[in-house]
Amino acid sequence: MSVPASTPALEVRGLVKHYPGVTALDGVDLVVRQHEVLGLVGENGAGKSTLLKALVGLVVPDAGEIRVRGEAVKLRSVVDAADHGIGMVFQEQSLVPNLTAAENILLGGEGPGVRRGVYRWDAMRRLAQEQLDKIGSNIDPLVRTDALSFADRQMVEIAKVLRIEQRSQHPPVIVLDEPTSVLEAKEIETLFAQIRRLREFASVVFVSHRLDEVLEVCDRVAVLRNGQSVGELAAAGAVPRELHRMMIGSTGSDDHYHENAAAVVESERPRLTVRGLSGTSFQDVDLDVAAGEIVAIVGVHGSGREDVCRALFGAEPVTAGEIRMDGKKINISGTRAACAAGIGYVPAERKTEGMVGPMSVAENMTLAKQRSRCAGPFVAPGKQAAVVDRWIDRLCIRTPGRDTPIQRLSGGNQQKVVLARWLVDGDIRLLLLDHPTRGLDIGARSEVYRLMRELAASGVATVLLADSLEEAIGMADRILVMNDGRVVSEVACPAGGKPSPLDLVKEMV
Repeated sequence: MSVPASTPALEVRGLVKHYPGVTALDGVDLVVRQHEVLGLVGENGAGKSTLLKALVGLVVPDAGEIRVRGEAVKLRSVVDAADHGIGMVFQEQSLVPNLTAAENILLGGEGPGVRRGVYRWDAMRRLAQEQLDKIGSNIDPLVRTDALSFADRQMVEIAKVLRIEQRSQHPPVIVLDEPTSVLEAKEIETLFAQIRRLREFASVVFVSHRLDEVLEVCDRVAVLRNGQSVGELAAAGAVPRELHRMMIGSTGSDDHYHENAAAVVESERPRLTVRGLSGTSFQDVDLDVAAGEIVAIVGVHGSGREDVCRALFGAEPVTAGEIRMDGKKINISGTRAACAAGIGYVPAERKTEGMVGPMSVAENMTLAKQRSRCAGPFVAPGKQAAVVDRWIDRLCIRTPGRDTPIQRLSGGNQQKVVLARWLVDGDIRLLLLDHPTRGLDIGARSEVYRLMRELAASGVATVLLADSLEEAIGMADRILVMNDGRVVSEVACPAGGKPSPLDLVKEMV
């Protein structure tokens, strides 16, 4: 049965969801029209994640109504949502790592790819390739998913949700939660082209903290704040500052990088000295970072910069080279040795590598620095409470309490807990930040930048893998450019003479 064009593809009325000590949704209203791309924005903790989970059946609201094409529905599982034509690409990936890309794309809907319980691999490849072709991906459908990079896995996620076209008898509603967070510029262009194609036969909810992207690809933008709907605006002609004002309730500022270069602490020798460091994906890397200096490393996907960062923390094997801290040669044989040397690491994949979801805020914060909560060999609850509460206050971490499971916090507050882990003992000398602002809204990013500046002022040396070239230019004192596993150039970033992103791109490709 056809649906009148004026009937919304998806409608949310008065949605409410309570958790212990937290009201995640407080009467949220949302309308997604047919054949439109609706942007959904809000600060970390605004309720976006809970709303999206309700739309795909992962969370059952306490009150309110969800209507799909005018019909009130109860979405109690992902299968329920898919049967009504709602699919989602999750920010934190939902792929099965030991299956192939094709198996993940077709999971639960193999169709002719399976006969009598046995995979027909030619058919599986063909069916998966149809979805990958839609987004211009050259991924081999039969490669194991755990062999793919994070960015390639994200493309598999997008191809997977596009299968909903075949499953539903109605025009689908596709929810994209931070789909561009790890994609390169060319991949983002491909994704945006695909979103515009989807608009022809589907409706799309696009969630991103990158407000310029939201305005570029969306028709309208809805804003959440503190679990409530606070308004919407047409994307045409709007600017990020307008959205930011609605998100935080004030004018805010688009200039969320630091205004002046960090004041480098004068030292006779660098805090970190790396010579000839080589590994499986990088060769002969030289790097110096002074106490109080922020050095960014930039490069395209596959340049080797992430592996260099992991190698400095002992999480990636090294085949050659030398590492010195304050002039003393050190052997980073593993992460324990790195911690003992005063090195901290904030990984890009926060939820899989940076935290333990079911554990409390307090346990996660003191995970790497056990002496901060112990008296002798035993945990001292009073000591742990004091140090954790101090850092919750200092970093303005929004949490019902120190005993709250970290997985209940917003992404920005989770990231601040992960950062605090390296600060509780006061012995940090070198901080390795791998995309520390990935998935964070403007307000949370500003707080991370502020903390980075404070740490630099206190003498901490920082290696930054920025989320964008603009971030690297705005935050770093110097920038190293990597290409094909090697450092190919170094660019100074004085306060009065910042390089342009184009200058760096020319070196990166």
